[in-house]
Amino acid sequence: MISILSLPLPELSKKLRDGSLPLEHVFYAYVGKVRSKGETNCITEYLQESETQVRKAKRTGKLGLLYGVPVSIKDSIDCEGHDSTLGFIKNLNKPAAEDSVVVQVLRRQGAIPFVKTNVPVSLISYDCKNLIFGQTFNPLLYTRTPGGSSGGEGALIGGGGSILGFGTDVGGSLRFPAAFCGICTLKPTGNRLSKKGITCGVVGQKAVVTAVGPMAKDVESLALCMRALLCEDMFNLDSTVPPLPFNEEVYSSTQPLRIGYYETDFFTMPSPAMRRAVRETKQLLEDAGHTLVPFELTNVDYVVFNFCFRGVFADGGTSFLKKFISQQPWDGTSIPLTTSAFPPQEFCHQFIAQWKKLNLDVMLCPMLGPAFGIGYPGKLSVAISYTVLYNALDFPAGVVPVTMVTDEDEEELKGYQGYFRDWWDRTLAKAFRGSVGLPVAVQCVALPWQEELCLRFMKEVETLVLKKNRFI
Repeated sequence: MISILSLPLPELSKKLRDGSLPLEHVFYAYVGKVRSKGETNCITEYLQESETQVRKAKRTGKLGLLYGVPVSIKDSIDCEGHDSTLGFIKNLNKPAAEDSVVVQVLRRQGAIPFVKTNVPVSLISYDCKNLIFGQTFNPLLYTRTPGGSSGGEGALIGGGGSILGFGTDVGGSLRFPAAFCGICTLKPTGNRLSKKGITCGVVGQKAVVTAVGPMAKDVESLALCMRALLCEDMFNLDSTVPPLPFNEEVYSSTQPLRIGYYETDFFTMPSPAMRRAVRETKQLLEDAGHTLVPFELTNVDYVVFNFCFRGVFADGGTSFLKKFISQQPWDGTSIPLTTSAFPPQEFCHQFIAQWKKLNLDVMLCPMLGPAFGIGYPGKLSVAISYTVLYNALDFPAGVVPVTMVTDEDEEELKGYQGYFRDWWDRTLAKAFRGSVGLPVAVQCVALPWQEELCLRFMKEVETLVLKKNRFI
């Protein structure tokens, strides 16, 4: 069992397809791991029909790209016959009538969805707690949050209980759990993968784009997953998804890259480890022959408050708050409509113009980290500035762990004051404390629809970090 659980996804998939590993051995190895590792409280439901699917897959012998691979699914992604609660008690015992398109395509590619995973109530949080299933804990340190809203996925994959999982991201909900739990993820352009059959925390808003994406231990696993999903089945099941198959040539290219980078957005001051992660990754990339170009971010505070927060809650939060109220008839008059959405198109055009002027291929960016203590995300909503920016822009963005918090980082944190020296900055300093040994990640970003280039860049970062660590 241990050897099965230690295999990376591309190798596991190959062994399943060539028959050198029995499908049921792999399936029950992961089921056993999930059942023996309940401490993180990340599972909401075991999908009993997965056992039938294992038996059926053996009989039919159809070898999709993910044949026999057990996959975990975030609570908000519909699986036929199972609840998508979003952490609300009132959504219990309302099973989905059919699988979401992503789950349908996974099944057609031979994958076996076997568990659903926990989320924060409403999904609009980067912690992971609700009244139905309780608090999910970080598998690396139980006093820490796993991130959210795809927090159950982050905890399960980070703890070795799943090899491939799926979540959603409207402000960092894939990227926070990946960074906090030391794994990789890709938030694609909003419509690269189908969102049909996936419930959002705030419906109707268009300013900040939701995406569905994969989470795994390494970048090659994410690439394999995107190859499997970007197929005729997905394009036929959801005709609103552009029929763009995976571009192998872009992903496998070895041409040197021209990479923009910044260490801070001048709004949320990075922790010492977070800043060091960007600097060290920049140096590794330069040493490998890539060109690194400084990129200056401006007006991030304006973008976060006016495009992101006001965009998500464009009706004054009425529809969002209504979800927390019982299902009695209600006319919404108790909540004033005090805000309005600001379309971010102009900002997006300016951002792309700056990108093009510098002739960039991709961008290296900070990622919030290390993992906060449980409860801190609820006090620090503004700290999502590094992630929500790329939902507002609708750029693909991935996360790769590159380092761990050192004693020196912890010592330097004692002088952390933030840019505004206010309550939020003081609370942020507390949230970062006591993190020695926890992972810290960077973000890798590309222009819209360039997921393959984003993955190629992520793979380069991952390879250079692994190479460096072998020689330490």
